[in-house]
Amino acid sequence: MAQWMELEEPLRTREPAPQWTAFLELGFRPLYLLGCLWAALSVALWVHAPQWIAGRMPGVFWHAHEMLWAFVATIAVGFLFTAGSNWTGRNPLQGRALGALCLLWLVARAGFLLPGPQAFAVAALCETAFFCWAALALGRAIQVARSRRNYGLPLLLAGLGAADALYLWSIWQGDYGALMQRFNAGLLCMAVIALLIARRVIPFFAMRAVSGLQIPMHAASGPWQLGAGVVALACLLAGWWPGLAAGLAVAGLIALWQVLAWKPQAVRRVPLLWILYLGHAALGAGLLVAGAHAAGWVLRPAWPVHVIGAGGFALLIIGMCTRTSMGHLGLPLRTDRSMVAAYALVIAAAALRLAALLPTALSLAALHASAAAWVLAFALYLWRFAPLLVRPRADRQA
Repeated sequence: MAQWMELEEPLRTREPAPQWTAFLELGFRPLYLLGCLWAALSVALWVHAPQWIAGRMPGVFWHAHEMLWAFVATIAVGFLFTAGSNWTGRNPLQGRALGALCLLWLVARAGFLLPGPQAFAVAALCETAFFCWAALALGRAIQVARSRRNYGLPLLLAGLGAADALYLWSIWQGDYGALMQRFNAGLLCMAVIALLIARRVIPFFAMRAVSGLQIPMHAASGPWQLGAGVVALACLLAGWWPGLAAGLAVAGLIALWQVLAWKPQAVRRVPLLWILYLGHAALGAGLLVAGAHAAGWVLRPAWPVHVIGAGGFALLIIGMCTRTSMGHLGLPLRTDRSMVAAYALVIAAAALRLAALLPTALSLAALHASAAAWVLAFALYLWRFAPLLVRPRADRQA
């Protein structure tokens, strides 16, 4: 177990030249790179250069959209493509097709920043095509492999894309009253995807990493959690707030119970694991806060959004991005100081962003400090992994 607890610096070895074939081999390579790069750049733009956001989406709506669909959902697509390849034995998308998918993503990012309705329309079409193509590619791989336990994932991904399309349609129509409902629908779809992935992979990672650790998979809680999330989504769309509050509360409580059942004390000295445990707990807490908001106990909608997003999603993403990158790049599963620093910075960014929501004289300073920690965290990830994402696996070299 000692080898899992030590911090190591990256080994200095002669690296092969970057290769397009390697870069477009699996979905995590380009999508992790693009998603994490945009996480840093978009927050820096939003906080320090909002005048550059000249597109049809007003600033706050652009920020919300880019954080959920251009960052969090993009990382999720990269993960699902890569994990789906393991689960089904079929790579959902690779090579030129994967490159074309990334091109759609890039055109969307540029179009949402540029002024004029034409740029927005092109961006919206490209982004809708991105999620449709991703859901279809994942669904085909799962269907051909008859991977029944994964049949729901393409549907959830399609739902995430549908919520995005409806959000963009509201912007186009100028129907800002419907934006929050459609954003929340996307947020809830993404939360259900994250819960399903986390409850499957976190115990697996933990038992592989910590010698002698045995964690029950609690398979029975999965359908209950999924059912609660689906009920909450249906109640949100129907406008029935008591049902929404109850569904969110059940899903959040199950998430917190799962973390306790996964024996968190056993992973406290393993950064690759405790960051995932903490992210899953933050996601569960965020769902409870969202339930409290739906019940009328929390007045500001920014609270549940940021606990779920800046806390739950971001911590899970920085942990999953480092863990799965190392695993699929053929690297030893050991953290170095840059990774642990990135974890600490994302935690600090989340805490400071929540502090900025408090009505104090330090709110603006907390917001700027949160943005700085956030940008630095994802810059550290890119510094550590971007050179490796564009090269062949380390263990394939002679």
